[in-house]
Amino acid sequence: MKKVLVTTLQIAVTVAILFVLFRDPHKRAEMATTLSNANPWWLFLGFAMYGVVEFFAGWRWQILLRVQGITLSWFRIFSLLLIGVFFNFFIPGGTGGDVIKIFYLLKETPGKRTVALLSVLVDRLVGLIALAVFAAVLIAADWQWLMSSTEVSRYVWPALFILGSSFAGLHGAYLVTSRGWIHRLPARMPGRDKIAELALAYNLYGRAWRPTLAAFGLSFIAHLAYFAVFYCTGQALRHSGLRMPTFGEMCAIMPVVNTLSAMPISLGGLGVREGLFQIFLNRLCGVRETDAVLISSTGYLLTFCWGLIGGAIYLFYRPTDHARLRDIKSEIAALEHTVAEEEVALETAEKEKR
Repeated sequence: MKKVLVTTLQIAVTVAILFVLFRDPHKRAEMATTLSNANPWWLFLGFAMYGVVEFFAGWRWQILLRVQGITLSWFRIFSLLLIGVFFNFFIPGGTGGDVIKIFYLLKETPGKRTVALLSVLVDRLVGLIALAVFAAVLIAADWQWLMSSTEVSRYVWPALFILGSSFAGLHGAYLVTSRGWIHRLPARMPGRDKIAELALAYNLYGRAWRPTLAAFGLSFIAHLAYFAVFYCTGQALRHSGLRMPTFGEMCAIMPVVNTLSAMPISLGGLGVREGLFQIFLNRLCGVRETDAVLISSTGYLLTFCWGLIGGAIYLFYRPTDHARLRDIKSEIAALEHTVAEEEVALETAEKEKR
């Protein structure tokens, strides 16, 4: 019931924001005119840039899998990635696609359930840390520019708080892991299983620092390619000499926008992202509000096309076991709990030996 209520609220927020952004018929007419004159080659380049995002994401994941002795073909890697992209669009929450990826990865790697689960966790973690570092560097480099608008600064501070809290949380999990305190955490403590999974991930991947560092570097390239999707969209919509953001400007605002739109406020950040683009691009870059919203929504549609490709792959993917989504979530949740309990039991046994 709680999940239903949260999802209902997210849908309501999404619809409300989109209604406010697109309710003006004059603005809708401007958007339609701009979109009808869009440069198809720039749109195609923006579409292709998201393919670059998934290429480097696949390379990163393959490196992390090989650390644990799992080898999958490029076809299987990209198939699982795009299936995950598809479900990210249709499952509320930012990790819905990860659950599906884990489920099908388990079918590909029988007997390696734990390492398969942790590879997806670490892949997500490496990407998150890379984004946080990227955001910190870019915000610091463009601090005066971002603070030049009072309205924009109101959103920069929450983004910094979220990023700082994320780092603090990861550092706290590392301390609990390094001090061997996992077994002391209450069994019913919220997030206990996740902390135990992180502990096991630190132990498995901490020793393999070189491939993990390589995966970290690939994340930066993937993030740049994602920023380029929206830059290409802006170039496609350029018309009559009107102002569009440069690539440097897009790189400066995208980490903040991504951080805030990743919060579970709306479905997949839809609406929130468009509202932030309108404020940031208009106040900082002088882009028309209608063009700013159109850049965001068109860029979103380009990535959505890749989700549709993932949906087509899902229909014909082999090995395929099209279980009910509820059953998939239950199986993965049970696996996560089992892995967490194994880590706690292992730590307890080591303490007793000492």
